[in-house]
Amino acid sequence: MSDVDQAENVAPAQDEQEIPVLYLQAVERTYTQGDATLHILSGAELAIWAGQSVALVAPSGAGKSTLLHISGLLEHPDHGEVYIDGRATAILPDQERTRIRRNEIGFIYQSHHLLPEFTAIENVLLPQMIRGLSRAEARKRGEELLAYLGLSGRLHHRPAELSGGEQQRVAIARAVANAPRLLLADEPTGNLDVHTADHVFNALMQLVRASGLATIIATHNMELAARMDRRVTLKEGKVVELP
Repeated sequence: MSDVDQAENVAPAQDEQEIPVLYLQAVERTYTQGDATLHILSGAELAIWAGQSVALVAPSGAGKSTLLHISGLLEHPDHGEVYIDGRATAILPDQERTRIRRNEIGFIYQSHHLLPEFTAIENVLLPQMIRGLSRAEARKRGEELLAYLGLSGRLHHRPAELSGGEQQRVAIARAVANAPRLLLADEPTGNLDVHTADHVFNALMQLVRASGLATIIATHNMELAARMDRRVTLKEGKVVELP
């Protein structure tokens, strides 16, 4: 039986034909700290379909970053499985996990992590060229994305010449440059003032809905979380749906 066949047997479906973009099945993750054992995730389960935005809201230390890292194949679960588009990933070799991260998953962090020596457009070009696109193809898509995010006049500015909100919008463009299926964001507006955070969040959600991405955004901002399709939290290592 293939990985996809297995996933169709275990992954919950919104309809008879749709497989979740991301499905965490009975995921467990434990850390050892001195003599203490910390059970961060204990049988966590979560399914997200194309076009869905999910807010992950939980106190600091509850395991939000761990869940995002495992979902993005940056960490291995101790037990359980992570399905990306119906494909089991836990036992894949590192090279294939890297390929999936590069081509199918986008990441946005609280700090933009732009390369300071490169311009806005160059920061968006790089992941596409690493994937194998020509510079001309990458530039065309990069210019389209930055224009969509209201940055057509800032293409040739380096990060130090951009405001905090502009830097984060460049980071969003970079994250979706390779047309991923899944977008993971860890407090993407956490370093911004209220007005700028709202502007960046609106731009992000507009892009998510236009592209049909499955999206998890970890946030402490309940007002922003309320504007997403679903809200979940972590309790005793499990994912719990919120109203």
